[in-house]
Amino acid sequence: QVQLVESGGGLVQAGGSLRLSCAASGRTFSNYVMGWFRQAPGKEREFVAAINWIGGGRPAYADSVKGRFTISRDNAKNTLYLQMDSLKAEDTAEYYCAASAGSTYSTRSPLAYGYWGQGTQVTVSS
Repeated sequence: QVQLVESGGGLVQAGGSLRLSCAASGRTFSNYVMGWFRQAPGKEREFVAAINWIGGGRPAYADSVKGRFTISRDNAKNTLYLQMDSLKAEDTAEYYCAASAGSTYSTRSPLAYGYWGQGTQVTVSS
């Protein structure tokens, strides 16, 4: 059973930083793509960033976070991270970690991901 558990959310002032973590367990994620999504109240879940669990390829980012957020993973710890810098009020949302074993959908689409964490709230005050 795949489990994804996020942590690291909280309240931060605009311009500040937070680092989210996602502890993954339950199987080997060698061929998986790992992603971060977010959902603000009344809005659809949107793509933030994605990375291959193993191997090359450049991470992908939403235009709205490019240059401010960095996705990374520690394979030895089975943990995915999202470093968020220069936070803005519009970054306020519930943030979700997700895992994809492969899909015909783009890795920027929530439909590509079969496994989800429970979410962690990020609130940026202006």
